[in-house]
Amino acid sequence: MVFKAESNLKKIKEFLDMVENHKIELRRYKDPSLVWSIQDGTVYYSFWDAELLDKFGIASVDGWDYEEDLLFCPDWMTDEDNDDDDDDDDDDDDFSSIKNLHFDK
Repeated sequence: MVFKAESNLKKIKEFLDMVENHKIELRRYKDPSLVWSIQDGTVYYSFWDAELLDKFGIASVDGWDYEEDLLFCPDWMTDEDNDDDDDDDDDDDDFSSIKNLHFDK
């Protein structure tokens, strides 16, 4: 299992809000890092202090403390570039169908 790390506090808080894991207290960590891996639609994660993670490296992570369904996690956790969210906006730039409209007063 290959793990990834995130140290951005806003992203970490977003993650915790989405998964609603109230067991985690970020104040326990001097500089928290979220370490996670995704396998078969499940996110396996734990928290490390960034100093320890830098000292031992992400390759030394071989376990996790919690797991959550990927559906309840932020989109940034996957590497996939998902542009499907903008499908509705694609038609907004096409003004060719309305440029010749005339309204009678």
